[in-house]
Amino acid sequence: MKRKTFIEIISSLLILLFVYAAVSKLLDYPTFRVQLGRSPFIAGFSGILAWALPAFELIIALMLMFRRFRLAGLYASLFMMSLFTAYIYMMLHFSYYIPCSCGGVLSKMNWNQHLAFNVFFVVLSIAGIVAEARLYDPPVVEEKEPFVVFT
Repeated sequence: MKRKTFIEIISSLLILLFVYAAVSKLLDYPTFRVQLGRSPFIAGFSGILAWALPAFELIIALMLMFRRFRLAGLYASLFMMSLFTAYIYMMLHFSYYIPCSCGGVLSKMNWNQHLAFNVFFVVLSIAGIVAEARLYDPPVVEEKEPFVVFT
């Protein structure tokens, strides 16, 4: 598969994920905000996070749409998905109460499935970063020692 096509597929999957997640949060904003407020780790920030998360998800999706910003969008995707993954891991291992603030199809997953889903997208983001960086880096050409003749 060509590297550009691979990058386009990864970017498209991440765009779909982030737009879907943002829209589902915004469409059910009151429930999303209440669920965030019930989280033992982020309850104090639930008001700002309820708007910031969907906004960042949409910004990342926009970055991934344009070649000029794609690498930064892939790094932002990795950052965001890593945060979500760490949050889920913490909820599974250190929380007495596990509220679900995800919307749509994602809310149908149990927490272990959601963790695996997120890890998949972390790996996808890393693969996209590597492929994108290699696509536009000039190839490294080894320089040879000049041939010197002593007379």
